[in-house]
Amino acid sequence: MSGVVTNAPSPTPSSSSGAEADGTSVRIGALVPLSRPGWVEAGRHLLAGLELAVSEVNDAGGIVGRPLELEVRDTAADPRRAEAAVDELARRGVVALAGEYHSVVAQAAAARADALGLPFLCSSAVLDTLTEQPTPWVARLAPAQSHGWQIYADFVLAAGHRRIAVATEPSVYWRSGTRILRDYLAPRGGTVIELDMRALAPTAVCEELVDQGATALLLLVGHPEPDVSIVQSVRRDQRLAEIMIGAPAGQPEFAEWATLLGDDSTAVPFLRYLPERLSPLGARVAAALRERLAEAPSFVAFEGYDTVAVLADALRTHGADRARLAGCWPRVAVEGTRGQIRFSRMPDISVWQWAWPPVQVVDRDPAEPGRFRVLHSG
Repeated sequence: MSGVVTNAPSPTPSSSSGAEADGTSVRIGALVPLSRPGWVEAGRHLLAGLELAVSEVNDAGGIVGRPLELEVRDTAADPRRAEAAVDELARRGVVALAGEYHSVVAQAAAARADALGLPFLCSSAVLDTLTEQPTPWVARLAPAQSHGWQIYADFVLAAGHRRIAVATEPSVYWRSGTRILRDYLAPRGGTVIELDMRALAPTAVCEELVDQGATALLLLVGHPEPDVSIVQSVRRDQRLAEIMIGAPAGQPEFAEWATLLGDDSTAVPFLRYLPERLSPLGARVAAALRERLAEAPSFVAFEGYDTVAVLADALRTHGADRARLAGCWPRVAVEGTRGQIRFSRMPDISVWQWAWPPVQVVDRDPAEPGRFRVLHSG
C-alpha cells in the first residue's frame, strides 16, 4: 500500500492512490518543491525518501493498525503557496507536516504551523531562524546553517584560503550565509569579498576575482543560473586556474549539476549531511532509494526517509493528537539512516533541533565525476 496522495500543480485536494482519506488513515502533509522555480531535483529526492518510509511503515502494519498516508503539496519554492498549503492541509485534518527543502519556504510554513498548532518536522531547510519566537510545534532534522557553514569555513581556512569572494544574490538565505562566513572567518584571518550578482555578469566576476586577489570563490546564488554560467566563466579564465570554487549550499550534490557542467562540475567542494559509512539500516535504505530513483540517492532523500521514521515512531508512541505529538519532540530517540535522532534546544535556534546530523565537505572526483570525495568532516 503506497499511502501517498500527490498533488503537484496546486494545493487543492486530490484522490488517493493508496489509503483513502476517509478517517481510517493517519495523514501527514508533505511540502515538497516539485516545479520551477523550485529545485525540482531536490524535491524529487526528498519525496522519494518520504514515500519509501511511508511504504515501509504500512508494510509493517501502519500506525497501530491504521495506514499512514502522505498528502503531498508542491510548494514550487513559493512561501505564499506553502502557507496556503499548510492552511489547506490543516483543514483536511493532517496530524503533522513534513518536508520542505527551501529555507525561505520552510520559514513561511513553520510560521503558519506554529500559528495553527500543527506539528511540523522540517526535513531539509537549514536557515537558523525558522520562526521568530521559540515554538513547541516545529522540529528540524537538517543542521542549522550556522553549524554547517562554520564547518565549511574551517575547511576553507585549512585549505589555505584567506581572501574569499562570495558571489551572492538578494535572499534571506544567502544574506545569512554571507554573515555566517564573515563573522566566522574575520577573527581567524579571513576576508570575505562580496560580489553582487545583480550588478555583475558572470564574465565580469573573473575581473573582480583578479582585481581583489581572491583565492576562493563561493557560489551563494541560484541554480541552474547564474551558478552554472559563473563556473563556466571562471574555469575558462587562465588567470584563475588555481582558484577554488565552492558551493556550501550543496548544488553539486545532484546529477543535474554534472549534466550541465560536464568536466567543470568536479572539484567544487560542497556540504552534505551523510556519515562516512552508512549503518546497515542506512545501506538498506540507500539500495531501496537507488531503485526508486534510478540513480544514487542524495542526502536529501535520506532526510525524507528519516522524517517519516521519526513521525511514525512518535505516532505509535503518543497517538495522533497534535498537541501530544508536538510535546514529544524532547523524548524522541529514533535510529535513523544517519545515526540516532534526538531533539534538543540549541542557543539562538527557535525550533527543536537534531544536534547534530553528520556533516561532510565533499566534491566530485575529477577522475570519476560520479564519485564523491570526502574532504573534511565535522
